[in-house]
Parts: sequence; C-alpha cells; structure tokens
Amino acid sequence: MKRKILRHMQKMSRVALLGVLAAAISVGGSLPTAFAATSYETVTETFDWGPSVSKVVVDVDRDVKAGDVDASKFRAHVKRVLAEGAMTPQAAVAAKAKDAGAGHVVLGAEAKSDKDLEGDRTITAAYVSDAQGNKVADGQSGHYVTLEMKVGPQETLGAALNFDLRSFLNNWVRSEYTITDEAANAVIDNCKGDIRPQADKFTYGVGTGKEARLSFPYASYEPESLNDGSKHPLIIWLHGMGEGGNSPSLPIMGNKATQFADASIQKHFGGAYVLAPQARTYWMHGYKTFADGTSIYSKDLMAFIKNYVAAHPGIDENRIYVGGDSNGGYMTMLLVRDNPGYFAAAFPTCEGLKDSLISNKDLKNIAQTPIWFTAAKTDTVLPPKDYVVPTFARLQKIGADAHFSFFDKVVDETGLYKKADGTPYEYAGHWSWIYVYNDRCEDTINGKTVKLFDWMAAQHR
Repeated sequence: MKRKILRHMQKMSRVALLGVLAAAISVGGSLPTAFAATSYETVTETFDWGPSVSKVVVDVDRDVKAGDVDASKFRAHVKRVLAEGAMTPQAAVAAKAKDAGAGHVVLGAEAKSDKDLEGDRTITAAYVSDAQGNKVADGQSGHYVTLEMKVGPQETLGAALNFDLRSFLNNWVRSEYTITDEAANAVIDNCKGDIRPQADKFTYGVGTGKEARLSFPYASYEPESLNDGSKHPLIIWLHGMGEGGNSPSLPIMGNKATQFADASIQKHFGGAYVLAPQARTYWMHGYKTFADGTSIYSKDLMAFIKNYVAAHPGIDENRIYVGGDSNGGYMTMLLVRDNPGYFAAAFPTCEGLKDSLISNKDLKNIAQTPIWFTAAKTDTVLPPKDYVVPTFARLQKIGADAHFSFFDKVVDETGLYKKADGTPYEYAGHWSWIYVYNDRCEDTINGKTVKLFDWMAAQHR
C-alpha cells in the first residue's frame, strides 16, 4: 500500500511540474534558471603579467549559426572571490602604504580597492565555437558561444590570482560569472569548470627525494617528440616567491613559465622535458634567516630532481638545465654551487643570492656550470649592483663560461599595452623573467649574436 501511495505522489509531482513549464511557455515566458541546461566554462591563459580569464565559453543550449552572434547582446558580470582569510585589496593597499618593504610589491593586474573584486568585463568579440572555445568555420553552427574579454596588466577584473601580503604568496581567485544572453532572454551562472590551454599541457603530482623530509608539488611536461627514439634534455624551472604553496599549477602560471612547453622554446631543443617543482614556502627559506645563503629545501630538492630523472629514461642526463626567477634564481645559484658539474647549464633570472654571501670557494664551484644571467637595471627588489653584477664580474675574472643579458628596463614588446603617452607599458624592473619567456635574451659570443636557448641547447655535461 505504501509503495502505491508513493508512486501516486511521484506521478502527481511530475504532472504538476509539467503544468508549471507549460504555463510558462504558453505565456511566452522563459524557463526558470533552475531548469536551464545552459552553463559556461572560463578560459584562463598565462600572459607576461600572469594568468587572466580571457574568455568564457557559454553552452547556450540552442543551435546558433556562425553569423548570428552579436557581442552587444551579451553581458559578462564577474565576482572575484578571494581565498578564505586572504587580505582584501583595500587592506593590502593600506598595508603597502604603511610598510616600505611591501610597497615594492607590484603585481600587474593588481586590485587597488575592493571595487576591483566585482564588475562588468569588457567583451571584445563573440562567436560560435566548439566546447574548447575554438571558433567554428563560416556557415557552420553550434551550441557554444565564446565571449572574448579585454585583458591587460591593469585589467583587474580578469586577474586569476590575488597576492596576499600576509603570506607573500599568490592565491587562486574563484571567478564567478553571470552571463546575460539578451537574444535568448537568459541568465547563465552555472560554471562547469576552467579551461587552461597552456597549463593543460602539463601533468601534476607530488614527489619527494629518496629519504626526503619534504615533499614537492610539481608540474611537468613531456615533449611531443618523445617517441622519436632519441633522448631529450630536461629544463628545470624554479618559481618566484609568490608561487610557493601547495598548488602545483602556480609555479608555471604565476607568471608565464607555461612558455617552456610552447613551440617557440621547444624548437631550440628539438623537444625538451620541463619540470617545475614548488616550495611549500619560499626557496629562500634559510636555516637561520631569510635568504641567508642556505635553504631548508636544497638537499631534498636535489634528491627529488635525481628521482624524477631516474623515473624518466627518455631524459638525456648530460643535458639537464636549471633556471629560476628571483627566489627561484636564488635556489638556482645554490644548486649549482652545491652540486658542481651536475647541470649542463644554468640560467638564473633577477637572482637573489647576494654577492657578499658567495665565497671564493663557492665561486669556483659555480664556475663549473656554464651560466647565463638575466636582469634589468630598474630592479629595485633585488638591485643588480648587490647581486648579479658583482657576481658576473667575478666569474668573468676567473674565466668562467658566463653570460649576462642586462636590460635597461622591462617593457611590453607586443605593442598591445601602452602608457597614457603612447609609449610601451612598463613593467616593474624586477620582472626581467618576461624577456626569458619571450626568447629575447641574447649575447655576442665569438663575434656572433647568440640566443639564450640556442646557447643552452648546445651545452652538454
């Protein structure tokens, strides 16, 4: 009897629901949001200034022809939700004003007030696409519409990260979009995920050394030419201070380290493995004080690197290269100092090992690894006069294979971003890693202009 009553109640509920839907349709109304099949996915790309949400791919749940999409009929409103406990932009600005050290932190698309956490994005284009956001050919149709949105180093609403001045680490922002489709009189706020076209080339994991005390989240990439029967070099990249923590996508997305898997760099090596380990705190976390010339991670990190190499027989052990920016440049210097001759080459950028901490014995160890430095004269975070400039001069004096790309300043070279006076947008001088990712580092060697990655690919242990 109870079963019959239950079945009868379920039947009546379905009838009632159909009645509600029929009533809505009969008066020309739209379906309630709760019953809509529409949804969206964000697309997060890495740029010179870091990761930004550049697109939303909307499943409009209706057939749309390629020529029928009108960008003016869509609106994209975003709410940027910070990680739990993170400092708000307003509090961060106040803290920077009070603390001279914190005032040096420049983050590109940096929120200046709490108003930068919510607002309407500028839609620059709209088109019918596949589920990944790829535009369909003329004459075709589909159920997805991709909205491209304005991005840039000062477009705060698109920024995918928030730098927390409490921890001096970046946190991912949860970007909640409300898409208004005026053509269909629909509101779409059901997020199905995030597409990361550059970072999705990588795999992620957590590794340790043989008897390591510490574990390392990491991102890794295997070359497309892996099955060509030959061995391939390994590029190790060590992240900056803001990319520490326990999110292995941060070391490659916190700035543009995803570029190491891009064809523009891979071509120099005929395909290369890429490994980007992550420190739980900072590589500069010394045994006594911050950046004291030691690191609690150095021995375990070296053990992890050796384990990774052993687990990937396709790696050419004679062509292992290590580099990093700032905090990662510091660790690069420690690794070549403490493991002389293991790496085929090193490429520290705006490196953070103060020259006064490098003894003559240390210098001789460092000199056993061919090395290429990169920095900018406008760097006020790690002033080159205290770090790379004297170290490079000392290496030259003892005949080391040392090179140095020393830029006047760090400016946008895409032509897309400009200052009010029309000149190229200028980034913080500490951001010289931009020139590394964009393959702009050169030196004159034996009368010829040589690029960093061509030089590096030629180095063998």
